[in-house]
Amino acid sequence: MFLIFIVGTAGSGKSLLTSTLVSWYTEKGSYAISVNLDPGPLELPYTPDVDVRDYIDLQNIMESYQLGPNGALILASDLTATKIDELQDDIDGFNPDYAIVDTPGQMELFAYRSSGPFIVQNLRCENKASLFLFDAILVSTPINFVSMALLSTSVQLRLKLPQIPVLTKRDMVGNKGMDRITEWASNSATLEEAIHKEEEGSQYLLSSGILHELMTLGFEHELIPVSSITREGLVELSATLANILRGGEEVDH
Repeated sequence: MFLIFIVGTAGSGKSLLTSTLVSWYTEKGSYAISVNLDPGPLELPYTPDVDVRDYIDLQNIMESYQLGPNGALILASDLTATKIDELQDDIDGFNPDYAIVDTPGQMELFAYRSSGPFIVQNLRCENKASLFLFDAILVSTPINFVSMALLSTSVQLRLKLPQIPVLTKRDMVGNKGMDRITEWASNSATLEEAIHKEEEGSQYLLSSGILHELMTLGFEHELIPVSSITREGLVELSATLANILRGGEEVDH
């Protein structure tokens, strides 16, 4: 079994991509399940096979601890780690080829509290990887792109997993917008030139300084543009995942 964690900012398309990947792998002959680790949503665009909400009731936490929504989400996130054995048993009960893990909408609750990295490191499987979602609408400016690149590097440091950068919502920015963003990801000189055209003074110095440090750390790489609506990019994404998880081989049946 392989675990694929989907991580990104609120609204970047984590839940929709979870649903799409489960369908994609199923259609290709693999057995894939969805795992929801977000205790907060009232509705999801898919029916989770494994659901943390079966063990953690956000409304009950609010009432029992007299907490508001934000405080309850923080506590619920921490409590998720105490349910790791139950979640593991539920996942193992399906005996899937792939488990696609939808992480909390408020990414900081998963990546930056101790419970998220604990779950990532302690859920047992043959191999695991993460997808960090770059929202194409959000990163359509060079400053926003640099900010998201820095965030993705920070998340990779926290989760300690092989991480694939995925550009979501490619269908919403058009080919020209998608090409511009992917060029920024693979060519730091082009990105710095774009920053220089839009920013000056301290903002330019800060953003270009961050960019140079990211390049030193080896950030410069290819973004995989994907649309969960049109399914464009899923062939490339699944091939990259196969390379990381199985050395290039898809699951055999």
